[in-house]
Amino acid sequence: MKTTFCKLNVGWNAEPNAPDPRVRIEGTSVVLSFLLNHMVFQNFAPEDVGILRFDRCSGYRIGSTNEEGWYRGQCRFSKVAPAWGEYYEVSGDLLLEEVPEDWIQIASAPQAPKHFLFYFRDNTFECDAEDWAFSVTAGAAAEWGHAV
Repeated sequence: MKTTFCKLNVGWNAEPNAPDPRVRIEGTSVVLSFLLNHMVFQNFAPEDVGILRFDRCSGYRIGSTNEEGWYRGQCRFSKVAPAWGEYYEVSGDLLLEEVPEDWIQIASAPQAPKHFLFYFRDNTFECDAEDWAFSVTAGAAAEWGHAV
């Protein structure tokens, strides 16, 4: 089955130069926070934090593959993902034979049915979860531990 990508970040994206992604575990949920792109999306301020919450998450990783590695083909989705710097739900062939070994399993969660992928400037975030939600916390960079 062919690998397919559904772009999920419509009307928002991570700050392109220093998004500073942070991961926090809350039970079987993974909470990913990052600075938002206020330069392209004028409705955000430099201190605004985007929050992706992945519910009933069975595992996640935040790896070091950056945009240079992606363009050099060092990411398992390099040659098939539509673009760097976007947030996707990936379905079909997940290219599991090339999965990095830095996954963190969440012991109390069953295997989740959906695969999510977010390319940040200097990191690649992936997780398997049942569902996701996006929210914005205005002016909360310091509160969430992000340097602006």
